[in-house]
Amino acid sequence: MSCGLLEFCRLQELKAVRDYLFHDQTEPAEKNQTVAENELSWDTSDWETAWESDKSKEQEATSASSVEETTELSGLWLQDCIVSLSPCSDLLVVAREQKAVFLSAKWRTDGGGREEMTLAVSWSGILSTEEGECVSSTICIPLASQKRSSTGRPDWTCVVVGFTSGHVRFYTENGVLLLAQLLHEDQVLRLKCRTYEIPRHPGVTEQHEEISILYPAALVTIDGFSLFQSLRACRNQVARAAAAGSDVIQPPPLAYKKWALQDMDTIVDHCSVGVMTLNVFDQMKNASVLGGFNASVKGSPPAMSQYVTVGGGPYTGFYYAVEGSSQPLLSHVALAVASKLTSALFSAASGWLGWSKNKNEDETVQKHRSKVEPATPLGIRFGLPDSRRHGESICLSPCNTLAGVTDDFGRVTLLDLNRGIAIRMWKGYRDAQLGWLHVPEDRVSRECSASSSLTRRHALFLVIYAPRRGILEIWAMQYGPRVGAFTVGKHCRLLYAGYRLLGVNRVTSQGWKIHTHQVCLLDPVTGALRTVNVPFHLALSDKKSEGAKDMHLLKKVTTILKNRDMEPDILESEAKGMLLDIKNSSIQKQALESLLSNKNIPVLCLTNITCTLLSALQQQGAEQVDPVLMQFCSSKLKLLQLYTDIHHVNSGADTEEHDEALDGLDGIEGELARVSPTLQRYAKLNSRPSVSFVQDAPDAPLPAQAFVSQIECTEDGQLKLIHRSEVEWNQLGSFIFWGCLCGQSSPHKICDKLQQAGISPSQLLTLLLSMWLQREKELLQTPTECFKNLHALLVLLSNMEGAIEDSWDPQSVSPWWQQGRNILVQSQNSAAALLAAFVSHRVAMASITSRADSKLQSEWEAVSLELEQWVVCVRQLEDVLVLQTLLLVPPIVGSAGGPVALCSIKTLLEGGSGGITDNVSKWVFRHNLAPEQLKEIIQKSEDKDEDKTLGEGAGEDVKVLKSQENSDGTAEMLVAMCKRFPHSLSPNLLFAHCCWEYVVQWNKDPEEAAHLCRAMEHLKLVSSPHIQLGICTMMWSTFIVKRFSAAAFLIEKVGKAPKDRLCRRDVGMGDKALTSFLVCCVRLLQILMEVTGLLVKNQCPLSFVNYLADSAVAEVPPPELSVEEVWCGAEGPASIAELALEQKGVHYPLVQHHCLLASLLHAALTFSLKVKPLSLFDSKGKNAFFRDLTTIQLMPSGDMDPGLVLLRQEFLLRVLTSWVQCIDDPSDSASSTRPRTLPACGTQAEWWPSLCLELGSLLQVSPDILRRHLVCQLYNQGLDLHAEEVMLEVEDKDVLGSQLLLITGQRLSYSLLHSQSQTQPAMELLARLPPTLCTWLKAMDPSELRCPLVPLPQTSRLVGHLIEMLPENHAQYSLALHLLEAVDALTAED
Repeated sequence: MSCGLLEFCRLQELKAVRDYLFHDQTEPAEKNQTVAENELSWDTSDWETAWESDKSKEQEATSASSVEETTELSGLWLQDCIVSLSPCSDLLVVAREQKAVFLSAKWRTDGGGREEMTLAVSWSGILSTEEGECVSSTICIPLASQKRSSTGRPDWTCVVVGFTSGHVRFYTENGVLLLAQLLHEDQVLRLKCRTYEIPRHPGVTEQHEEISILYPAALVTIDGFSLFQSLRACRNQVARAAAAGSDVIQPPPLAYKKWALQDMDTIVDHCSVGVMTLNVFDQMKNASVLGGFNASVKGSPPAMSQYVTVGGGPYTGFYYAVEGSSQPLLSHVALAVASKLTSALFSAASGWLGWSKNKNEDETVQKHRSKVEPATPLGIRFGLPDSRRHGESICLSPCNTLAGVTDDFGRVTLLDLNRGIAIRMWKGYRDAQLGWLHVPEDRVSRECSASSSLTRRHALFLVIYAPRRGILEIWAMQYGPRVGAFTVGKHCRLLYAGYRLLGVNRVTSQGWKIHTHQVCLLDPVTGALRTVNVPFHLALSDKKSEGAKDMHLLKKVTTILKNRDMEPDILESEAKGMLLDIKNSSIQKQALESLLSNKNIPVLCLTNITCTLLSALQQQGAEQVDPVLMQFCSSKLKLLQLYTDIHHVNSGADTEEHDEALDGLDGIEGELARVSPTLQRYAKLNSRPSVSFVQDAPDAPLPAQAFVSQIECTEDGQLKLIHRSEVEWNQLGSFIFWGCLCGQSSPHKICDKLQQAGISPSQLLTLLLSMWLQREKELLQTPTECFKNLHALLVLLSNMEGAIEDSWDPQSVSPWWQQGRNILVQSQNSAAALLAAFVSHRVAMASITSRADSKLQSEWEAVSLELEQWVVCVRQLEDVLVLQTLLLVPPIVGSAGGPVALCSIKTLLEGGSGGITDNVSKWVFRHNLAPEQLKEIIQKSEDKDEDKTLGEGAGEDVKVLKSQENSDGTAEMLVAMCKRFPHSLSPNLLFAHCCWEYVVQWNKDPEEAAHLCRAMEHLKLVSSPHIQLGICTMMWSTFIVKRFSAAAFLIEKVGKAPKDRLCRRDVGMGDKALTSFLVCCVRLLQILMEVTGLLVKNQCPLSFVNYLADSAVAEVPPPELSVEEVWCGAEGPASIAELALEQKGVHYPLVQHHCLLASLLHAALTFSLKVKPLSLFDSKGKNAFFRDLTTIQLMPSGDMDPGLVLLRQEFLLRVLTSWVQCIDDPSDSASSTRPRTLPACGTQAEWWPSLCLELGSLLQVSPDILRRHLVCQLYNQGLDLHAEEVMLEVEDKDVLGSQLLLITGQRLSYSLLHSQSQTQPAMELLARLPPTLCTWLKAMDPSELRCPLVPLPQTSRLVGHLIEMLPENHAQYSLALHLLEAVDALTAED
């Protein structure tokens, strides 16, 4: 109940605002300014010592935490700006020179889920339209709504801006110019506004709305009603012009008055007090002074408008303008300037603006705008002369009777405007900023006071912000003390509007609740916008205010609560005395709440204090007692007594043994033994240590204050539990029931105390089960004992009045037991939930059986219905326990890992029919389980013989996984899961979900190419072609095609294998990952072609004819998907398998077309070849790429362009050449007598030649050309044995023989002519050769051979093949014979 500085809003993008307004200035200039100001400041430590130390400490902590932010965003920049805030705090304008930024209110949700208001930039731009003019003053005026349904919120806000050129322009919140006025050719010094206020007293004159504009030697006042109508009309015109450009009526002109203020040297600020009427005595006095003895006095005093100015010579001037002495002037409204609207708006609005593009008309408009009406002279009536003092600002009070004035001497002067004198002065406030607070008396205090029949009182406070000292003070008027002081920053701005909504009158404001902030403090460092809150009672003196005395006692209560060393007895006596001395019931309640919320007071002291206050209230008369306080005391005393009783029972002071036969638990040991192995494994896996705070532990002692705060008393005297947070809720449950569960206290006594207190049994059941589920780890240590005690508690709660209603319809489910099931269904602590379900099932069975004994036999059907619900719940919880135990198994080292998924019945049902499969697939991903290993585990679960071990043949990695999984029994757990869920974990569904999970994880991190490869492996294991087809289609359209097209376009643009940086930029993965991605694309499209061929005609994909249909023919029936019986109620998204079955069939030629492109891209990246892959296709082929595979596209047909075929042939030949170079191993080839075994993947994969041949057939490239090129490249590389295998398939032997003849000649030429180890026999042989052969050998170039040094026996075999391939009539047949003789001669000599 003291002064407060409350933050209600925060500015966003402050740094952006500063950078926009000061983009031409540098930071060092701002730092120099800071140093200069620090040097000019003086020591104020003696002033600040007397101010509130605790608030200073809080501010120091705040400022210390934001030192880093302060250095980054200094607050000095705001001092050079013109700032104005709307009274409704929904629009802030910051302007400097020609620029301005508008910040509008927006609501957002913070981290805690609470809604908070912020001011964000809504418009920024340049306001000046003439050269050299700058913004000199701004105000934001909210305009009232004219709708009948309005409750006081403004319709919109108008921004009024004054410029140094004398122009006054009016803008919307979005920066659209509505109208502009040039009322005086001089700088606009200050803009101020006065709005309508309902008079609080009958004698107060009703003030009209107006806007006053101050110039250095003139004052203009615009009538508020005229301005309101003009602004509405202009806004409507702009809106219509922006929409349709229709012509509208010219808005009415503004009515204003213009005064030439005389007899004052300089004027810097003003205030318009309003219309006033002198009393008869003052009228006669003024007439005598001004007119002398013979002056005549009118019968009625004239009405006058009072204006007060500050400046110099005199320091303050008082002007009075008699009503009727000057006729209002009518202005010609200059409508929205075209430069502030778009060109379209200007052209649309040019008609109703009366402007055109004509030069002569522009000059006419300019002349018309420059016409300025002359001012009416107004002489000063009197002033406060002080030749050395110069006023800086004046701030009018809301009651229009007082004003605060600041001057250059650092003084703040309080003026009485009715008498025209200074009544108070403060010193030491240089550069002070002023504001006023008008505080009404609160209604509760008014009703309790002796003068409640009088008019509601109001208090007036002056707010002074001293930036040099960084302090904000609140002073009571007129001669009151300082009631509050806050240490704030030195660069803040105090924003005081002094007006409310424009366009309000006595009729329209009926029933409105206009919410405005009178004074706001803007901190440019943190962006916080805070308002000052001052209670009414601070304006009252101690002698006349009981409230002030009560507040003093309340502060004393707060002070003694902070003293922890005080003895409880002394504290109790002090608190009793102060509570009884407080007279105000609301403050008395507040003091008692402070005592009840303190954790250091013993519960006995709280009970005695509350009982004393309640006794004192009961002794008072019925008319004097506040019933709210009486109810509050009695309810809190009831809660304290309940806390004491429960604590007494839990302490074991009066425990009793109850040896009752728990007949309801017969047979439960068998159920417990059945799930005991799973429970033990679950407890072992879930026993990992975790970090938590001591005060948040469930077994932490619950203080009485926390107990009281979580229970409230209703109007009918019953108690209601409050669920505020899970930690507090579980602590309350542990305090009440944990002793009973552990056998340390009597369940009967606890339940009796709770029933006597009037707590609802349904809330107690919720509290008990919530606590049971939360303390799962402790319960699993001694489950049998906790079983029995839980059974006793559930029986007692079920027998309470109001638990199971007598009017319950036996044909429906019991609401009482349904509530318990709902709690268990939502729990993620599956072991504790299962144990509670066992016990609840037994209690429900016993309760329903006892009820059925007293009713007709025909109602036994209801018994089976309720028990069936428990049977289903127990079975579901058993399934969840097995699943959760599997999910808790930690992954092996090196796997993907990730957080453990927690599941419940609710989450599995909401996950749809594939919820269980989805959880298992996530587990498979976390453990990185090999698909073959998973397949063997599933097969084991389907075998009847459970002792059958897992098969072999999964590879070394599978063996490692086997040993790891079997070491902790994971394989057996997964087998048990598959047996429990034969439908949900069928092989097709599980492999489909695993495939999808891997591709989803790959999409999150495309660099992990192994995830996509694993997805392909799982996809191959899906046996259902329909599911396989749907999964392929969804994978392609959802994850693959976008990156695939990006890769194709990137390679097309670069013309070769792109670098890593380009791959990451365009495709989102590195160059190595991109190669693996293209391999998976080929595999995916091949699987899609295979399954499409299987569904249609069971044909080989590459021999599939193009005219076949694109969709599957129903030769293979689709599988029927089903779930387990207890999980039939699943409601949620469709499973992956269901979505796959809904997919359409694909167009086979289009799939083959994409597979062809993927293969080409893969080859280009694997061998780093230069190629533009899309350029290998014609326009039809290019247009068909990256289309939906289910659509029929126009595909290439007929003979292709020979030039395009030649490009394709060159690319495939380069692929074969690169592959031959990669498989070359000279050391192995030279010594081996048989072909070397090639790897299954990579650049040396053995399937590259066959792939090129298949691609050649699709690309209309002759396969024989490819084979001949491959044979030549293999011989060129020295791989004769590989070449002989391929040579058997060549059809055109003559051409191949001619090509091989050159290779043979190059080999022989190297041996005879170019070898460094030439022997004499070789030279002799060369001399014996025929001249023709010798000349031919010398023309050979052995450098073309990549492996010229080949053993002579291989060359001899090659010549032998030549003789066989070349016919005898061939032109080179004789040359081949000569070569054979030469090679044989060389072989014989060696």
